Amino acid sequence: MKAVVLEKPCTASELAVQEVPIPIVKPGWVLVKIKAFGINRSEIFTRQGDSASVKLPRIIGIECAGEIEEASDSSFQKGQRVVSLMGGLGREFDGSYAEYVLIPSAQVYPIANDIDWVELAAIPEMYYTAYASLFDTLQLKKGETLLIRGGSSSVGLAALQLAKSVGATVISTTRNKNKLEFLKEYGADFVLLDDESLSEHLFSLFPNGVNKVLELVGTVTLKHSLKLLSEHGILCMTGILGGEWVLENFEPMMDIPSGTYFTQFDSGVNFNEKLLVRLFDHIEQHKINVPIAKVFSIDEIDKAHLLMESNQAKGKIVVVNSL
Repeated sequence: MKAVVLEKPCTASELAVQEVPIPIVKPGWVLVKIKAFGINRSEIFTRQGDSASVKLPRIIGIECAGEIEEASDSSFQKGQRVVSLMGGLGREFDGSYAEYVLIPSAQVYPIANDIDWVELAAIPEMYYTAYASLFDTLQLKKGETLLIRGGSSSVGLAALQLAKSVGATVISTTRNKNKLEFLKEYGADFVLLDDESLSEHLFSLFPNGVNKVLELVGTVTLKHSLKLLSEHGILCMTGILGGEWVLENFEPMMDIPSGTYFTQFDSGVNFNEKLLVRLFDHIEQHKINVPIAKVFSIDEIDKAHLLMESNQAKGKIVVVNSL
């Protein structure tokens, strides 16, 4: 089968497809024929050698959409539509950058709808991360104000759609002037350039700050984002678009304003299948259109990573096994 095996840290241009054996099915695991998968920022970090827990060589890729090829001792049926994400996929064991993948059966989730493969592949990690961050961790409600720091990212766009679907007021930020109009057209109530004037512009709109902040840029803007919260406001750190994992000189008593709350969401920990089911129901109920930036074949994996690194994508980057 075709697969992208990461032998050592490399550049996007050095990624290449090679032929490897199809995994052999074993008890407790199922073989999935991958139709499509999304590209994620964490895979960029792994490719660059910044994921210390990932032992190489490894077929990377933390999510996929496909069909059951061999059900092993599970209750799945051959040909059944499924998705999988996180839980060690592409990190502790071989992942989705391939034509077939062997996954623990408990980490494979049936999909009852007939969404096309490209759109289905764009949903799991991107929308699950946004949905759980907003409605489980931040407890976002109708009428509240939400600041999305890193609003033009794929998760930021998903969060914008989901927040608007429940009647929240959304302020999206971007560091790219060329994406300001795009975010307005996409439905943000307010779009702010993420520069030194952000605080001034935000407080001119909301003098008391915002109820909720979805922090996708990460540690480089975290302290500043905390200061934008209203009384009893909540900040959820979900992303690290800024590329820095560790925050130096963080003093909770000084950096977390009194009467506000700081939490985080990690899609790789304590995955909740009920939330995934609710997510798909929500997408169907509110007729949410999944934003697809571009579709590549698996043989173009290098181009897919280059586009992700360019920060020019407006939506999810999806790779399919045949075009």
